[in-house]
Amino acid sequence: MIRIVRPGPLTTVQDLGRPGYLALGVGTSGAADRQSLRLANRLVGNAESAAGLEATFGGLSMVFLEPATIALTGAPVPAVLGGRPVSMNSPISVPSGAKLELGRPSEGMRTYLAVRGGLDVPEVLGSRSTDVLSGLGPPKVAAGDVFPFGSATVGPPNVDLAPVPRLPIEPVLRVVAGPRDDWFASLRPLLTGRYEVSPDSNRVGVRLRGSALERVRSGELPSEGMVTGSLQVPPDGQPVLFLADHPVTGGYPVAAVVCSADISLAAQLRPGQSVRFRLTTAH
Repeated sequence: MIRIVRPGPLTTVQDLGRPGYLALGVGTSGAADRQSLRLANRLVGNAESAAGLEATFGGLSMVFLEPATIALTGAPVPAVLGGRPVSMNSPISVPSGAKLELGRPSEGMRTYLAVRGGLDVPEVLGSRSTDVLSGLGPPKVAAGDVFPFGSATVGPPNVDLAPVPRLPIEPVLRVVAGPRDDWFASLRPLLTGRYEVSPDSNRVGVRLRGSALERVRSGELPSEGMVTGSLQVPPDGQPVLFLADHPVTGGYPVAAVVCSADISLAAQLRPGQSVRFRLTTAH
């Protein structure tokens, strides 16, 4: 069991989301950077789908009310446990009463904390994830919250360190064209220029600033289904990259879609960072 001392700018409980309800208007949600949550869970011997904490821009502080095994992955942060620094991407033994504090990440946005057994909070539609757009799932983590440990283990931790490459300074995200690329004069501005991540970004989407995509069709587009990674283009021509808590439908044309393998990288984009896009045929 852990007690939150300070949640930082934004901390939420996340697992791999609630797939299968899009037809009912319920988004999948779940960890924005799923690769990092999966790794954290594997490091402590959990099922990859176990619930952990997603800390945005660090700042998270907590006290362990019982012994635990934890792992930190995702955006690298300075972390201090019981007064001593601890490493990322490794299983860590925690004594009862120890305090863990996370600083601000040196790169990336989102750091994940997995606890052996997972966090045992009530499920909503089969998931313990917080969806900040719909309000489904547990509320945002607040000071004083207490989280018990679950039983989502599949075996003992069996590695001491997982080698993880550094996040790129200027990520290049692979995209496939469409489904409404024919609404634009060309995708060339998207594929040749740099886009800056706007501070007005969150788990719903990343707003980008750069070369505008020119529309060649006017009029309204009936609302249609949206997937994670969609690059939806409002009338100002500046793309919005949909992340985990995106709406299930949208009325602006989608010029391209980020490949699923690059979504975790997109989830680590931070305000002011530049990003580029490269066309591919593999999704």
